[in-house]
Amino acid sequence: MTARLVVLISGSGTNLQAIIDAIAARTLDAEIALVVSNRKSAYGLVRAEDAEIPTLYLPLKPYLDAGRPRADYDHDLADWIVPAAPDWIVLVGWMHILSAPFLDRFPRRVINLHPALPGQFPGSDAIQRAFEAYQRGAITESGCMIHEVIPAIDAGAVIAQTVVPFILDDTLESFAKRMHAAEHALTVEALRKVIPHEV
Repeated sequence: MTARLVVLISGSGTNLQAIIDAIAARTLDAEIALVVSNRKSAYGLVRAEDAEIPTLYLPLKPYLDAGRPRADYDHDLADWIVPAAPDWIVLVGWMHILSAPFLDRFPRRVINLHPALPGQFPGSDAIQRAFEAYQRGAITESGCMIHEVIPAIDAGAVIAQTVVPFILDDTLESFAKRMHAAEHALTVEALRKVIPHEV
């Protein structure tokens, strides 16, 4: 049975594109019901529109400017997503932490891509922080993971992970490029794990 996905993005949407491409190639039994961005300029919205996928732009700033609590935003975001009837909500580059008013509406159905290995570099700028740790001699490898989203940042159960080693003469740019390629493959791999498929 084809799984329905809602994909949340904040940026260029390269991981979204990896999902779109896998669906088009019939290597992933899914359809994207909706793509949501908190940033109007996110190129991922263009990718979705090019693939004829419905989109939603829902910024947080108007809520903050009105003095409304963050829970209101998460509650309204959930209200917008419910009609899409998602089997899975996939966060790929989504730059907001989701709280209980959202997560409680989709129990154990929200997963997130994080560009670090379990227990390492939670939160933002993980690729840069890993590279800086490598330069200090603290680590020799990093990686990325797909995990279940819980209120604690980047701490949910791991669904899939992959190691991305550093190589001699690595720059932040070269390491980030390899990391992004690993993310694209891992995102599709993790979705194949969680989406039931008929034998």
